[in-house]
Amino acid sequence: MLSRRLPLLAAALPFRFAVLSANQFPIPKQQLPLISFHPQNAAVLCSTSSLSQQSETENVDYSEFRSQQSNLKPGLYLVGTPIGNLEDITFRALRVLNSANVILSEDTRHSGKLLHHYNIKTPLMSYHKFNESQREQIVLKRLKEGQIVALISDAGTPGISDPGMELAKLCVSENILVVPIPGPCALVSALSASGLPTHEFTFVGFLPKHSGSRRKRLMASADQTATQIFYVPPHKLSQFLEEVSSIFGDSRQCVIAREMTKLHEEFWRGTVGEAKEVFLMRQPKGELTILIEGQTISKAEPPSDSELEDELRELIASGESLSTAVKLVAGRTSRSKKTIYSLALKKFGKQLQVEDDSN
Repeated sequence: MLSRRLPLLAAALPFRFAVLSANQFPIPKQQLPLISFHPQNAAVLCSTSSLSQQSETENVDYSEFRSQQSNLKPGLYLVGTPIGNLEDITFRALRVLNSANVILSEDTRHSGKLLHHYNIKTPLMSYHKFNESQREQIVLKRLKEGQIVALISDAGTPGISDPGMELAKLCVSENILVVPIPGPCALVSALSASGLPTHEFTFVGFLPKHSGSRRKRLMASADQTATQIFYVPPHKLSQFLEEVSSIFGDSRQCVIAREMTKLHEEFWRGTVGEAKEVFLMRQPKGELTILIEGQTISKAEPPSDSELEDELRELIASGESLSTAVKLVAGRTSRSKKTIYSLALKKFGKQLQVEDDSN
């Protein structure tokens, strides 16, 4: 498979590699002539050991990359960084980080460890959700002056459930170059190894904090046939599973991925109901990526009036207006909106009248 994916035409890489042991990451020498990379070299270069787990690993000096700064055009570079294993960073990412005039970082202390490991001296500037709007004009001024600005998050790809989206939009509106530097991404890593369908999926990310908005979003996800992907903080796992169970049901297959690419990487697989039982007494560590299989298309009987009443009553109890509840229930069933609205008038007419009077 590897020999089919790597063409016989050699790809040139700007490194001279030292002699490698079985678990050693390639360390570049000071002189950097081009070498050829052929399929037969792949086993040597693709080590599976984790730099984050090897205390004896030397820091790698990529300071020579600054001489290649002229190869980069001025603009905003969105640089993917490791989600746990430092070996997952790319040669291109290192060159951009070392060549940039400044690196925008979600947490400068956290990112400083990555830069220190690779001996990258580029100055850091904090850029996170609490100062994003204040920093935009400062960054925009630098970019208009022709600087190279790199943006990284604590882990993964900037702008994906992390700061970066608004800055990218601003740059696009100002006709400033925006360049993606591909790298690790938790949702793609989890999906690829989940065992759930990958041909179609919906990335939801973090759910809203408000219970009503959260429930509405989960109800929309529950009706989709695509695999659903969520980011969930560990302290909210029990709440998430309870809410998912009440909306998706207990029989859906789910995958809980944690500590991906790290020493204690785990993929838990089972049904939503089983997950609820297992994690009731177990508090996992680290951010969680949770995948839930999509709804299976079936020719089920349309819901009865009593079932529709229960759904309407539950939505109203959770804070939804009657008119919104009708729309949500109508969107989830094969029954017509007119039928559901008539049922709502019959059962909740007084409440609807109050609502109309207040408008």
